[in-house]
Amino acid sequence: MEKRSIINYFMLWEKIDEYTRKAGRVSARPVLLLYYVLKSPDTPKSDKLLIVSALSYLVLPIDLISAKRLPVIGWIDEIVSLTIAYQKVCKYITPEIQWKVDNILDRWFPEIESEVLTN
Repeated sequence: MEKRSIINYFMLWEKIDEYTRKAGRVSARPVLLLYYVLKSPDTPKSDKLLIVSALSYLVLPIDLISAKRLPVIGWIDEIVSLTIAYQKVCKYITPEIQWKVDNILDRWFPEIESEVLTN
C-alpha cells in the first residue's frame, strides 16, 4: 500500500521558493532548514505539524498583523512563528540538511558568501 502524505511538498516548495528569493539569503536560511527538517523521516509527526503551521502561516495570504498596513510590525507574527518552530526542531538539522540548504542558497544568491551558523 502506497503511503500518502497530507502535505503537498511541491506546492509548499513553490511558495517557499517565491518568498525566500524576495526575502534574501539571511531570511531564507531558517525557512529552508525548516522545510528540509519537515521532509526528514527522522522528524516526529508532532514537530512536522509545528513546521507546517509556521511555514503555512508564512506563505499563505492570511495574516494576523498586516505587513501592508504596518510594514515593520507586520512581519513580527511571521518571525515569531518561525522562531518558535526553529527553536523546537533545530536538533533535527543534520549536516546533510545544512549542506542542501547551503547549496540552494549558493545557487540563489551567488554574490553572497555562505557562512555556517550554529544552532
